[in-house]
Amino acid sequence: MNYSYRYRLRPSDALEEQLVWTVDTCRQVYNHFLHRLNRNNDTSAYSEQKLLPSLKTWWGDLKQVHSKVLQKVVQRLYNNLSSLRGRKENGHRIGTLKWKQKGEYRSFTYSQSGFKLKNTSGRTRLWLSKLGEISIIFHRELPEDAEIKTVTVKQEPTGKWYAILGVETPNDPPGKPENPERCVGIDVGILKYTHDTDGYAVGSLDSSKERERVERAQRDLSRTEHGSANWEKQRRVVAERYADLKRKRRDFLHKLSNYYATEYDFVAVEDLDAKGLIELPGNSQNRASASWGTFLRMLEYKCEREGTHFIAVSPHGTTKECASCGVSADKPLWLREHSCPTCGFEADRDANAAWNILSRGLKDLGVGHSESTPVETALPVDTFVSAKRVVEAGSPTPRSERRQP
Repeated sequence: MNYSYRYRLRPSDALEEQLVWTVDTCRQVYNHFLHRLNRNNDTSAYSEQKLLPSLKTWWGDLKQVHSKVLQKVVQRLYNNLSSLRGRKENGHRIGTLKWKQKGEYRSFTYSQSGFKLKNTSGRTRLWLSKLGEISIIFHRELPEDAEIKTVTVKQEPTGKWYAILGVETPNDPPGKPENPERCVGIDVGILKYTHDTDGYAVGSLDSSKERERVERAQRDLSRTEHGSANWEKQRRVVAERYADLKRKRRDFLHKLSNYYATEYDFVAVEDLDAKGLIELPGNSQNRASASWGTFLRMLEYKCEREGTHFIAVSPHGTTKECASCGVSADKPLWLREHSCPTCGFEADRDANAAWNILSRGLKDLGVGHSESTPVETALPVDTFVSAKRVVEAGSPTPRSERRQP
């Protein structure tokens, strides 16, 4: 399996200057090959990479950058081009690849060679070819028998440097059970972030204080002269506060997704178009801050890691359809209770949607409906869990050590 591990770097002042210079040189190489791409239609990543040795004959600074790093710059350009074409094929309106200005290009990548983790005087340090040894905060050990395939060095807008290690382990993910016993359907929302078929509702994360701090810092930034020393200082403050907000949100999403991936054998969710929902008029800020797309991506890869079935079903009609008899009935958004006019089944609106999601997921898997009907299992009062009480994710938990129901 492939994993990514992120570590904080502590470069000296001299090394930081080299890192900044390397990032900017990679940016110029990216722009150079983008210019060639705009003038030639028959180029490819492979053909352009073969030009790098001859490019060094007149661009002498490139000799101070590792060859694999330069190759990854060219590959990055053509990966961006491929993504752009993919969006066009899916019916999206697209533009062209943009020229990278200073501040828009923040990372470079070593692939296969040119890097090594060293233990110097009992402290782990990252050695990078053409740069030297950099102090690294190695707060988490890599998996046993893991092989480092790539190292990406990145500077965040806050000015802090990080190394992202892409590792590969020889072990395959655990097999998924043929007949899953613990199954759950999850409906996501704004007032209640998740509502599942076990009757648990997790509240949305309260990040109002963090957002207020961001807005206050942005107002202070708007009062400074753009490009001045005070502007740069305040820009760092804004970036720090954005980073605090992002860390808090991702920590919550990691914990919640890890819980569902480790506690269940089968997880069913809605296949949401998160970006499309954000573009809808009204309440778009809350939909954006919910980060449903990020949560579903985290949940998917964690289920794969744990050997848990993950099914994304069509979201069409999950709220309107009765989980007991299947009859659809329109209900306005403000109505938070489901009451079927046909069979009389009553439940929380989100609980009813979660049951429909679970039923569709089991059908897609080929298992069939659950043995108990929603009428028999729906709780009269669901258990509400504050976002503050979401359990700590920690390391992947073996199935034998998981909490039993």
